Amino acid sequence: MGWLGAEAWSAILLSLKVSFWATLGALPFGLLAAYALARWRFPGRGLLNGLVHLPLILPPVVTGYLLLLAFGTRGPLGAALAEVGIVFAFRWTGAALAAAIMAFPLMVRAIRLSLEAVDPGLEQASATLGAPPWRVFTTVTLPLILPGILAGAILAFAKAMGEFGATITFVSNIPGQTQTIPSAIYAFLQVPGAEGAALALVAVSVVVALAALALAEVVSRRVARRVSGA
Repeated sequence: MGWLGAEAWSAILLSLKVSFWATLGALPFGLLAAYALARWRFPGRGLLNGLVHLPLILPPVVTGYLLLLAFGTRGPLGAALAEVGIVFAFRWTGAALAAAIMAFPLMVRAIRLSLEAVDPGLEQASATLGAPPWRVFTTVTLPLILPGILAGAILAFAKAMGEFGATITFVSNIPGQTQTIPSAIYAFLQVPGAEGAALALVAVSVVVALAALALAEVVSRRVARRVSGA
């Protein structure tokens, strides 16, 4: 499309890639955290809840700086991972990590609300028939919370698409490597005469965000109707 230049398209494609892997990577941990907060009672549960929601409270730049300290090439985790060829700092993989962490609370909250809405009696009835816990979860709990999982994943994807502060702090703003849509908008706004390109990316961001919200609502309703047998 002529209204978007090569740099803008590169940012869009990279944002889609980062958001996809951020959502996919966060999903198993989000499901586990949501299940723990909704069903388990253990010492430190309040601390876990606080840590899960911390990215919503902290300034994104602080989150990005903490990631740089931990996963930078000289950080304790980054140095160890670099030994096996896994590098996050100033790479698109780091952008995916930052986006996953910033989107994590939204995903966990959606899944947790679905879990809390499930009648525990249904799971107990299945367990009394001799089904092991893993079978109860996969055949009873998982289908019932599927709307929450899908809604959480879609919202996390949209959040990852719009992540800026933590990403630019952790992986900088390198065109073609770490420059996502928000970073590209920021870069365009620093260049005289590039406001049109920035506005085009703003329009793309708005469309993606609205589409994600609408899709999350539609998917949740359809899956909920299917699960309930309506």
